[in-house]
Amino acid sequence: MIKILFVCYGNICRSPMAEFVFRDMVEKQGMGEQFFIASAATNADDLGNQVHDGTRNKLKEHGISTEGKRAVRLKKEDYEIYDYIIGMEERNIINMKRIFGKDPKGKIYRMLDFSSNPRDIDDPWYTRDFERTYQEVLEGCQSFLPWVLSQRV
Repeated sequence: MIKILFVCYGNICRSPMAEFVFRDMVEKQGMGEQFFIASAATNADDLGNQVHDGTRNKLKEHGISTEGKRAVRLKKEDYEIYDYIIGMEERNIINMKRIFGKDPKGKIYRMLDFSSNPRDIDDPWYTRDFERTYQEVLEGCQSFLPWVLSQRV
């Protein structure tokens, strides 16, 4: 089983969007049983909160539910549990390495580094542009999945 953890600042916008988009993608391709997919926050501000309305509504437009998801915080132990730990922006990467104490096994990546246009995914908490975030997350997931599968050959 391939274990993937998506990470952002609060675990209410970008990382749950990536979690549910990626899960939907692999399930539609009949590979759902090959993956364990989750998301977490680097900060404690929103712990226990449900997914932001903007993310929930955007995913609902695409037939994707976030039912039952509550924000959780990244833990040092997560480094040993997951095969790939994917941050949404460089600041997430820095915070993840601080929490984990570096990245000795090379598990940490930035979401859009798998795309043909590497960059950060802006936080829609500030931009309020959940459509743009969705498009960037989708781009990242569509680039990440073939890369992950190529690593398992």
